[in-house]
Amino acid sequence: MNINPDPVPSIDWRRAELLIELALSEDLDTTGDVTTNSVVPEDAEARAVLLCKEPGMVLAGLPIAERVFKMVEPNLLFESVREDGDHCEYGDVLAVITGPARGILIAERTALNFLQRLSGIATTSAKYAAALKGTSTVVLDTRKTTPGYRNLEKYAVAVGGATNHRIGLFDRVMIKDNHREMAAMEGPGGIRRSVERARAAHPDLEIEVEADSLDEVREALEAGADYIMLDNMNDDTMAEAVKIVNRRAKLEASGGITLERLPRIGKLGVDFVSSGALTHSVKAADISLDIQVEK
Repeated sequence: MNINPDPVPSIDWRRAELLIELALSEDLDTTGDVTTNSVVPEDAEARAVLLCKEPGMVLAGLPIAERVFKMVEPNLLFESVREDGDHCEYGDVLAVITGPARGILIAERTALNFLQRLSGIATTSAKYAAALKGTSTVVLDTRKTTPGYRNLEKYAVAVGGATNHRIGLFDRVMIKDNHREMAAMEGPGGIRRSVERARAAHPDLEIEVEADSLDEVREALEAGADYIMLDNMNDDTMAEAVKIVNRRAKLEASGGITLERLPRIGKLGVDFVSSGALTHSVKAADISLDIQVEK
């Protein structure tokens, strides 16, 4: 599987800074923070702390939060107390920010939006990975990410202890149901033709085939697919697929994956379990910023 050799991908700062600029633009428009600029003296200094407000949170996105504060006010001092990947508990101080008070207040919400979302993803990913502990099955994310946030969300998944699947449409051949339907218009053997054409066009890429039935599992195996996705199969059907394939291809369970079901799936012998829930429906972590004006 063409996983990044580094289990945690690097933050793509070019894209991240574009997202930060866009987020700040949404907040400030052309007028700026009318409340802060009218209420807080220009020369006021402050000290603020980022606090974890829930138990069992996995921190992710602290470098992004720091960059938000620095882009708003370069003179702010951002001191990290914890690091991405740390398991944090209620009341833990994550970072301390000191300097111009206006800058802290202007950056607060944008920084928290990034930090809470990414920490929510990392926390959920940690729970999914823990549910497969003691098995050889690896939990994967999907391309069901927030548009524009893929690098950051996949970074958070890996920080939480899960594994990144393909990054986009460019780094793996994935023959899904609609591809199979199109290939079937030419007659029987659509999966075989699809694998052969993909292999000829991209000999350096791994090929995965989505299978909805055991017959499609057999066809994908005979076609030489490197990976076979078992789509929305029950446990008994997946167990049968494991017997049919007999380690001649890697198997990925997908569809209908819940946290409660993971331990059972891990015992079936599939290599991977993929879940869009790691990114598309997570709850943002509870993190606050508490500010104290220096006297």
